[in-house]
Amino acid sequence: MHELKGVLPVLRNMKEFERLLKSDHEYIIFLEIRLAQLKQLVLVAKKANKKVILHVDLIQGLKTDAYGFEYLVREVKPDGVVSTRSNVIALAKKNKLLTIQRLFLLDSQALEHNIKLINQVKPDYIEILPGIIPSVIKEVFDKTGIPVIAGGLIRTQEDIQLAYNGGAKAISTSQPELWKI
Repeated sequence: MHELKGVLPVLRNMKEFERLLKSDHEYIIFLEIRLAQLKQLVLVAKKANKKVILHVDLIQGLKTDAYGFEYLVREVKPDGVVSTRSNVIALAKKNKLLTIQRLFLLDSQALEHNIKLINQVKPDYIEILPGIIPSVIKEVFDKTGIPVIAGGLIRTQEDIQLAYNGGAKAISTSQPELWKI
């Protein structure tokens, strides 16, 4: 399994792409992208020795059923995927991709429901949004044993430290000023 640690840059817009290609970051997470751009951008990133993780729920024009996933695996060749959907995580695991299941902290009931799903599917990582609640980061890890990535509302170096204090293994952020930390 790939080990994710430190700050993971999340690419929201293409003006930051060149900067990330020249950075020391091993991984780039593509958050929102059009299907027509995807294959070429992943190819360019891989030529720059970057590993690419795709948030497949947010690829415009892609249906994440078995056929859409077959296209991703055969043609685009990402290293991993992020999704809120357990069936997508299961497809990715079947195709030996790194898997990150995204979990939105809405309320206690949603948290418990998602922990049950996560314990069935067993993704490689869980990404918690918002990632600024240390006690919940710890609770999710304690109940699943799966490493946690903190994301969402990470705006400062102090937010990063709070997430680490809660036990996060990595931080995902689209804030370019935090990529250097």
